[in-house]
Amino acid sequence: MAQRSISILGSTGSVGKSAIDLIKSSPEDFKVRVLTAYKNADLLIEQAKLVQPAMVAIGDENLYPQVRDALPGIDVLSGEQGIIEAASEKVDLTLAAIVGMAGLKPVLYSIRNSKAVAIANKEPLVSAGTCLLNEARAHGTTILPVDSEHNAIFQVFEQHNRAAIDKIILTASGGPFRTWTLEEIEAATPEEAVAHPNWSMGAKISVDSASMMNKGLEVIEAHHLFQMPADKIDVVFHPQSIIHSMVEYTDGSVLAQLGAPDMRTPIAYALAWPGRMATTGQRLDWQKLRQLDFSPPDFVRFPCLAMAYEALREGPASCVALNAANEVAVAAFLNRQIGFSDIPKLIRDMLETAHPSQMDSIDDIVAYDAAVKDHVLRLIG
Repeated sequence: MAQRSISILGSTGSVGKSAIDLIKSSPEDFKVRVLTAYKNADLLIEQAKLVQPAMVAIGDENLYPQVRDALPGIDVLSGEQGIIEAASEKVDLTLAAIVGMAGLKPVLYSIRNSKAVAIANKEPLVSAGTCLLNEARAHGTTILPVDSEHNAIFQVFEQHNRAAIDKIILTASGGPFRTWTLEEIEAATPEEAVAHPNWSMGAKISVDSASMMNKGLEVIEAHHLFQMPADKIDVVFHPQSIIHSMVEYTDGSVLAQLGAPDMRTPIAYALAWPGRMATTGQRLDWQKLRQLDFSPPDFVRFPCLAMAYEALREGPASCVALNAANEVAVAAFLNRQIGFSDIPKLIRDMLETAHPSQMDSIDDIVAYDAAVKDHVLRLIG
């Protein structure tokens, strides 16, 4: 393929690090123009020396002198505005992997300035899916999902046969608590919650996987990405994480994308789209693959999944409230301020609070997100 210019927003996270490993293996195909990070200055510097971007941005302004002095000849920016400026660079592809709502505005500016945006962070689409997709249509920007589930659906979703699609089916490993009792789940510690059996992920997304909120956010994402209503989006437990998701058609055919549980595979697909690239990622060993198990999700043990469906049906403001309350609650749990069972309780409190009737702009969404987070912080005390 022709060499393409790329920005990596959130380059020091797990997705960003995997992307750089893939780019290193195929240096003739990519020219990295931008790297951003929030506070991991040491790794950002190391990455920049390796791939030689034109620009880097560090979110924590206190770390600006360290990064600037270590990278002569590279344009170094800092703070929220620095990351937005970096996200506004005109490139062929942006990989958006900034965790949480901090990634919303950078994604927005990337959509306005990139030919394609590969979205790895859930929160922007969950809270502002309609706004972001409208921007993508207005600027002719292709949105590529990086989540393994949405990436799988993207690969087997026949747009020309949209009318013949019955449903999309998101698979879920069930996380570390799939077989735990409700009492065991409620008493879980942060160490137990982040110990995912199949995937290597950051702490926040690992806790979301343990609570099944991760899958709930993916339901909302799938609604926006594939324009499917809630009643046509199913979730099924699949502990092997081999089938990454499926699309069921009216003739009874079910198309699925399979692969080893290795995030390098969907990242590589997004980097090389519409082509494909060779990777050193894991491969399925069909001779050792003995069975594939499936079971329905348990909405009693995992109430966060049920609340995500509820928020999707209630509308955009409820989705903002769900996501914001969860972000604060998970951080509090990881800091041992609350118990695991308090996460769904705090989210329920926000879903039952009156929401704004109008959420027409990114500014409206950002303001309401901040208000919800402030309210949940006060509840935590």
